[in-house]
Amino acid sequence: MSLPEIYNQFIAGMKETTWLEYIAVVSGIVSVWFSRKENIWVYPTGLINTTFYIYLSFKGSLFGEASVNLYYTIMSVYGWILWAKKNQQQEHIVNITWSNKKEWIQELLFFASFYVAIFFALSFLKKDFAPGAIPWADAFASSTAFTGMWLMARKKVESWYWWIATNIASIPLYFVKHYVFTSVYYIVLLIFAFWGLIEWKKRANEYLLKVKEVKE
Repeated sequence: MSLPEIYNQFIAGMKETTWLEYIAVVSGIVSVWFSRKENIWVYPTGLINTTFYIYLSFKGSLFGEASVNLYYTIMSVYGWILWAKKNQQQEHIVNITWSNKKEWIQELLFFASFYVAIFFALSFLKKDFAPGAIPWADAFASSTAFTGMWLMARKKVESWYWWIATNIASIPLYFVKHYVFTSVYYIVLLIFAFWGLIEWKKRANEYLLKVKEVKE
């Protein structure tokens, strides 16, 4: 696709963008902003985003994306509960930490399991039910997102690596499916993901120092 064709598709796509998609995009950006700040408002704002995208995805026969947003919705409730929990000293139970070797293996297996399941499901459904599906690309974007959301609920630094992968995959994926504004949205999220990674690395190191001082 040439640059003029990309430009023309971008302009046409922006004109076709509905107010529902605008709300979904704005609430998603706000949610990621809160996640970078480790603010619990990441979840209520995120629920607005995921609810709208479930509807938009079904409407566009994007069943892979719909499943991702349904999962986001469930995990947002789970993460909201987890982030809100405090001990008797009114300190948060879940803190930003790094994954150890065992957890990394679990994360890779988690990703692989979802990738295989989504790929074969979409390959089967593509002919009759999901003509807009691109099985390998949808499966990658979905499974990295599933992994990132799971790790974010547990406040793992590595969640941002998975979000970066999700955003990189989703930019061209949504563009070719004519959700141009959403494609631009993922460019913004990609920038925020790098920003969030830097911020969470700093906080994880601060927490490690705090734990070390308590032990000493």
